[in-house]
Amino acid sequence: MKSLRVAIIGATGLVGRTILRTMEERGFPIDELIAVASERSVGKKIPFQSGTVQIVGLDDALASKPDIALFSAGGEASLEWAPQFAAVGTTVVDNSSAWRMHKDYKLIVPEVNGDAISKDDLIIANPNCSTMQLVMVLKPLHDQYQILRGVVSTYQSVTGTGQAAVAQMEDERAGRTPSQPVYPHQIDKNCLPHCDTFQGNGYTREEMKVHHETKKIMRDDSISLSCTAVRVPVVGGHGESVFLEFEKDFEMADVRSMLSDFPGVILQDDPETFHYPMPISAQGKDDVFVGRLRRDLSNPRGLHLWIVSDNLRKGAATNTIQIAEYLNAQGRWG
Repeated sequence: MKSLRVAIIGATGLVGRTILRTMEERGFPIDELIAVASERSVGKKIPFQSGTVQIVGLDDALASKPDIALFSAGGEASLEWAPQFAAVGTTVVDNSSAWRMHKDYKLIVPEVNGDAISKDDLIIANPNCSTMQLVMVLKPLHDQYQILRGVVSTYQSVTGTGQAAVAQMEDERAGRTPSQPVYPHQIDKNCLPHCDTFQGNGYTREEMKVHHETKKIMRDDSISLSCTAVRVPVVGGHGESVFLEFEKDFEMADVRSMLSDFPGVILQDDPETFHYPMPISAQGKDDVFVGRLRRDLSNPRGLHLWIVSDNLRKGAATNTIQIAEYLNAQGRWG
């Protein structure tokens, strides 16, 4: 693949730092790295590969016209700056929710719908982390059996809220009063059935993202999912308890085979030896792990699964880089 001039927008945040680390691990071909952060960080240096990179502002990054800009600085920054980068010919991959459900922009998980990207797509959206790991498992099953409906319950790491949430949990765990709590209640030794803001229909934005984004990524509005999103005192990954009802009957052996064969999915399903997915074992890994497969007791075409993935890796950073790798392999930059 061609070596690229790459801008990381939000390079000092949790996802930004994970992008840098993951790019190093995957050997992503970089000709020049342009690290962008807030104005108070401009001029500071961050480690990358065997040296350091000096942080610059957005104006300087835009003027340099990089081949690709990986955004992870929040929705407001993406709404303001992503079109400006696209206007100078830079391909943008955006981690925020700014463009995900916009009809003019693609929402991409390369293993699931990478073929939807065209050469004209200069702003590409990265899905929500919970949706990301879910559709990796849904894709082969939907293709074979047609999902009619599903119920998803998420168990989401505090890292999904950001560094301030991790600090709140660590303060509470150490018996300190958090200086800047981000949750309305204690998170350590607790579970909050509250991820993002509540909507008029009683669901949170996080729960509605799972409902809407799944349809868009899978390119099928007939899939109907309801979600309950729960924040748990975990650092390392999101867990999801999933029930699916299919149009067609299935054999458990075939389901296991399909999931084992799907790229980026690892089957861990041997309860007798206590082998099943857990956030602590998924942390730092790029794959999506699935286990606890079992047929529903009340519906013969119903299936239960347990899905875990590191929300900072496949749920954000890794998928961002995989989109860039996919575009590079397709000859986007010659």
